[in-house]
Amino acid sequence: MHSMNQEVKTWGDVCKLAKCELGNTPEDAPVRRLLSVPRLSVPTSDSDYKSAGMSKLVKRDQGVYENVTAKDGEDRIVYR
Repeated sequence: MHSMNQEVKTWGDVCKLAKCELGNTPEDAPVRRLLSVPRLSVPTSDSDYKSAGMSKLVKRDQGVYENVTAKDGEDRIVYR
């Protein structure tokens, strides 16, 4: 990765930035800029939330939530 302002036109420029060998590709081979969307990881299960160090609260009653990711010994009921 590099700054959007930095011009990278050849494979040699890319290799210089990445501090890697040219390999079989000629140094003057043209390259294009490729933009990609950042990947976000969205937890899909209660265990995913727990392993990410997050808590998932589920509303059970007026002002009462259950922490469905509570570990053993932790209180599962949270009052708001």
